[in-house]
Amino acid sequence: MLDSSDFNIEDDNMLGQFIPMHYHYQMLTDENRMAGFKSALDIVIPSGGKVLELGGGTGAISFFAAQKSARVYSVERLPELVQCAKDLLTENGCADKVEFILGDALTYLPPEPVDVVICEMLHAGLLREKQLEIIKSFKKRYAEKFKGPLPVFVPFATVLSVEPVCADFSFQGFQAPISLFEAPTQPSARSQSLGEPVPYCVVEYQDTFSMDLSFSDELTLQADGAFNALRFMTRNLLAIAPRMGGSVDWNNQNLILPIKTPVTAKAGDRFKVSFDYEAGAAIRTMQNTIEVKKL
Repeated sequence: MLDSSDFNIEDDNMLGQFIPMHYHYQMLTDENRMAGFKSALDIVIPSGGKVLELGGGTGAISFFAAQKSARVYSVERLPELVQCAKDLLTENGCADKVEFILGDALTYLPPEPVDVVICEMLHAGLLREKQLEIIKSFKKRYAEKFKGPLPVFVPFATVLSVEPVCADFSFQGFQAPISLFEAPTQPSARSQSLGEPVPYCVVEYQDTFSMDLSFSDELTLQADGAFNALRFMTRNLLAIAPRMGGSVDWNNQNLILPIKTPVTAKAGDRFKVSFDYEAGAAIRTMQNTIEVKKL
């Protein structure tokens, strides 16, 4: 008889640096993601500059980078994606500017200093994928090798926020309080906001940052409802855009996680909410740390 250990799958084989081909169609059809990176790279890459992409995927973002740069180094761990990217960049007429490297972004360094580093290993709440781990390792190794200033990072920052919600976990009468995802620009009819989002972490990639992402504070409800879940929002600031008077942003999908004990609440009620997790952790690992207490 099999037990649960027979079905264990390394999380790194599912996400992290190892996103299989069938995920990439959804990434390419995310217009906000694609337009955001295209616009941001046009702003931050100097004409004739050098660029490194950590996690090249199908080569789409390296393609945007190649429009202004003289050289793009694109490192990708999955062989089929390296070959796919080479083929697609050849079809798109810029393979001569992009060098594809089959390798591990956690250990790779370019052969020369670069002006811009792109790393889009981003997941809601900075969970599962290895964005912070990869960039932290890169900064240390790059500084040791080249001794000069760090390149510009795209995105240059990520802002994490949490919000109390009333979520509908009923599916044709089947009650299933499980994790849900929703588009950041079109909140699902399954979730009703009960209060303002509260930022709990700002990661600026060029600066020193912690791998520990935690929150322990009060949330005050601004609407009546069954407080049964938390919504986690992830805003990625891709580039400062002075002409726009702000920044070029791209938001990951919102993540909605049920809390252990739902509470029928009213506007004005206060709750102590806490959670603590390490960047790149599994969703379940983080969810198990969530505590909600009415004040």
